[in-house]
Amino acid sequence: MTTRLRHLLRTRLIMACWILLLFFTASLQAEPINLNGHWLQLPDGWSYSNPDRLHLEELHPVDQLSRTGGRYLYLADFDVTHNDPVVLDFKNSSVIGLFHHRIFNTQGQLVADAEGGIQNDLEPRFFLRHGREFDLPPGHYHLLTEISSPFYLAQPEPYLDSLEHYRHAINLGNALTLICTGIMLSMAFYYGVLSLTRRSQVYAMYTLFALGNLSYNSSALLLSPQLLGLHNFYLISFPFLFTNNWAYVFFVMGLMGINRDTQPLLFKIGLALAVVAVSFIVIAFFKPNWSLEFDRYAVGMYLSYGLACGIISARRKHPLARAYLFAIGIFFVLGMTSISLGQMHGTNTFYVEHLGMLAITAEIMLLSFVLAKQFALLHEEKEQALALSLKNLHAASTDSLTGLPNRFALVQNLHALPAHGCLTFIDLDGLKYYNDHFGHEKGDELLCKFGELLQQKLPSHALVHRLGGDEFAITCPHEDTSRIDRALQETQIELRNCGFELAGASHGTVHVREAQTHTELMRLADTRMYACKHSNKQQHDLPLSPAPARPHFTVPGNLSPNKA
Repeated sequence: MTTRLRHLLRTRLIMACWILLLFFTASLQAEPINLNGHWLQLPDGWSYSNPDRLHLEELHPVDQLSRTGGRYLYLADFDVTHNDPVVLDFKNSSVIGLFHHRIFNTQGQLVADAEGGIQNDLEPRFFLRHGREFDLPPGHYHLLTEISSPFYLAQPEPYLDSLEHYRHAINLGNALTLICTGIMLSMAFYYGVLSLTRRSQVYAMYTLFALGNLSYNSSALLLSPQLLGLHNFYLISFPFLFTNNWAYVFFVMGLMGINRDTQPLLFKIGLALAVVAVSFIVIAFFKPNWSLEFDRYAVGMYLSYGLACGIISARRKHPLARAYLFAIGIFFVLGMTSISLGQMHGTNTFYVEHLGMLAITAEIMLLSFVLAKQFALLHEEKEQALALSLKNLHAASTDSLTGLPNRFALVQNLHALPAHGCLTFIDLDGLKYYNDHFGHEKGDELLCKFGELLQQKLPSHALVHRLGGDEFAITCPHEDTSRIDRALQETQIELRNCGFELAGASHGTVHVREAQTHTELMRLADTRMYACKHSNKQQHDLPLSPAPARPHFTVPGNLSPNKA
């Protein structure tokens, strides 16, 4: 693990610990004032008339509110013992469409009322809360609260608190909402940018997943209604239903490399879950009050699928599986807890929605470690591929016997020669003699010794190449023909001192400015080298055979000749 990745992991873990500390601190500080009331289910067409007639209505008591919505009436008695204002709010959940509080005194007179809810566009009294403030004199009171929602996430229950304590108690919960929303928003933007720049389906799927959770949490926890004026209750369920379920399945499949060839069973299960998610969307159009329940079922399915994929992939040694398994493990525990809870015991100001938001935020943060590891692996693979490419390029550009640059390297170096540079072709004399009389090992020794000595004698900016057989070449960015001639002479003397008395060299030099193309440059150098070889034979009174046809020099491969 790189230092940068370890630093990122440490930072994110600290942030996660702070969020958890925030959650538990708020839970400990909350001091609920339970009303100990009971719920009644309201029939269709029921409307409030007056409290004296409530006992005459055929209202059925219920222990639990239906999660697929409905209208309910909450009845409770409470006492006010001081002159300070009190706040009436709901605990367990903030997913409430409409509510109406009515407070009566002992004479049955309506002394206070207030209404609100996500679908209500009245100005809220408290930020991100359904709380309503009442200034009641000390006495005994009767509460009648009517609520109506297309669906319920958990069991909302009215509670009473003093104004001063309520203001302090809600701060930490609201801070958690804002922190987690900010994290989700920034990570959705980050993954969206990655999906566009890298053209990655994996990041695109996770972007949809993050956006669906952002819509759900911001609507359920009152950010969208209070800050953006969006009071559509189905912003809680439908965006989540459209994006999260199938998007997370495809994200996991892409991240873990699951396809019909690598892991056919998990691939088929993933496709089946995607089909189920689409069927939920279709049914939800006809039964919208079931949309949040479908979300709940789908969360359970994709959490289980993600956990199974993480375990199986970890067993198969997938490079990202163990890191992903850590993230999905925490997400699984928190997520399953949040979709199964109906109440938050021991706290008034933290909702089930907060736990779900914490689960999503923890998963998003931990998953960033997985993606950071993926980037590290990609970088490592890129470095390895680059090193291999350089190794292959070096092998392709190097003569295997002498270790000198070869003909391919010569063509590359010709492109870098300036107009005042020069090219020298060399033919090593005597190679055939040593091969025939002493064997090819001796000839190989001559070739290696000649290349080594010549490179030592040349100026540092000149480079020796072996073209093949007994042919060599020198590229020099300066017109140092005299130094090249001297280096060749000194090399031949050194060869003779090393036991190669019959070795010699013929060479031909051409200036870059003398040729229009690299092919012509090489042809001129070759012609002059052969002329030198012909002259050397005449000087030593050796019989001359007809000049063999010299090869036609062209630039190999896809490197076309350029003008010098």
